[in-house]
Amino acid sequence: MSQPLIGITTHASDAEHRDALDRLTRQIVQGVEAAGGLPVLLPPNLSAAALRGLFARIDGLLLSGGGDIDPAAYGATRTPAVGGIDAARDRAELALAGWALSEQKPFLGICRGLQILNVACGGSLYRDIAEHPGAQRHTFYPDFPFDRLSHPIEIAPESLLARIVGRTALDINSLHHQACRKIAAGLRVVARAPDGMVEAIEAEEHPFGLAVQWHPEALPAVPEMRALFEALVAASSGLNAQQDSLTGEIAQRYAGPSVAR
Repeated sequence: MSQPLIGITTHASDAEHRDALDRLTRQIVQGVEAAGGLPVLLPPNLSAAALRGLFARIDGLLLSGGGDIDPAAYGATRTPAVGGIDAARDRAELALAGWALSEQKPFLGICRGLQILNVACGGSLYRDIAEHPGAQRHTFYPDFPFDRLSHPIEIAPESLLARIVGRTALDINSLHHQACRKIAAGLRVVARAPDGMVEAIEAEEHPFGLAVQWHPEALPAVPEMRALFEALVAASSGLNAQQDSLTGEIAQRYAGPSVAR
């Protein structure tokens, strides 16, 4: 089996909180490489033609974390809580998400990547989680390390995510101040936090279209987090028809013969 090329979206050199984003990008690269993929960094300021050319060559896509999406992309206005907007990155990632959906190329979204997927499909966001009724704290940066397990999530039993991690309950880290509000048609919520916040979504009618709100790359010692990268690489290896058995093997390796809580 040849090593698949995994395109990883990146932030601009002058991005807000660049040191933190650089560290997370390095961890994503390490996660993809450890899973057997070949990481390819996709800068945000490419021309449309260059971006399209690169997309045609990669086997899988990883939409990484970063700053906020411009609320104009989902019909809202900016508030003082919104920051780190990069128009070039928004354009690039919204295009990449659309192509991955329409061409059924395997993809994994992380944090901002989940929000990009929802917005690309016509959904909306809470510009700050304070807009979510009864929201608990989800932004733990910079007060705690990236690998702090902040709260549990409940995972839909019949979801791709549950098959990959082999569990229907999981403790995760949390580094976001925005979250999904209206979920777009064609997407399904497959995990939530105790306060109801959306923690994972999947693209319906797609062989491997998954996005999570937490940062699995910052938890490389946790088997279930490594499994997410392994499943993306497996799906990107031209083995989509075998995806159910592949994710089943991964789940059994980490969680035993059946999906566990």
